[in-house]
Amino acid sequence: MPDTTPKDGASQAARKGGAPGDGTPEKEQAPRRRQARGERRIAQLLEAAAQVFCTTGYTAASTNAIARAAGVSPGTLYQFFPNKEAIAIELGDRLMHEMREAYGEALAPVDPATPLEEAIGSAVDRFMAFNTDHPVFFALMHGPDIPGRMAEAHDQLHTTVIGRIEALLGSLMPGAAPADVTRTAHVCLGVYKTGLELVLAHEGAERAAYVRETKDVLIRYLEPLVGDRLGRT
Repeated sequence: MPDTTPKDGASQAARKGGAPGDGTPEKEQAPRRRQARGERRIAQLLEAAAQVFCTTGYTAASTNAIARAAGVSPGTLYQFFPNKEAIAIELGDRLMHEMREAYGEALAPVDPATPLEEAIGSAVDRFMAFNTDHPVFFALMHGPDIPGRMAEAHDQLHTTVIGRIEALLGSLMPGAAPADVTRTAHVCLGVYKTGLELVLAHEGAERAAYVRETKDVLIRYLEPLVGDRLGRT
């Protein structure tokens, strides 16, 4: 007659409510599964929101449109977000964190042996890569009706980026007055933002061409200011 007595592991799991071989009680596993499902749903809603914000802009977007893009009912969306602004803020917070990391790498100190063209090219490529991978960031941060909390976070980020550019330029323009370094930093960021807007408006070969043009403008602007401080061997 076959032995139908549960083995020790299976017996203990059954008594605890968990799966065989897993010492975690089912009452602890269930919240984790619900949390994982909730995170996946939030990611799904944020991805849909990014599509809608890029297509219609923040002002014209609606929770119904976001729910439709996500393939869920409005009721499901409201389980996670009370309104459109909450969705935009969550999306903006996540992107802001990624952006700080990307921009920190782009504005790292430059080896003096690095040619100016290479230094600018590397920085612009990193900046552009983030924004072309996440076009919704530009759409949200430069729209006419940006949520207040996001506007404050963007202003703080802008100040941080300007400070990093000033520090980088200060090492390359040691004889320049602080006001001149600050002005140069603002011009560099302004040129980049203008180029970015053109880049995001095009695709394929035209997008690549605008990236090259942005680099060329920055190189030609900085060359007489930096002199031969970059590219030394």
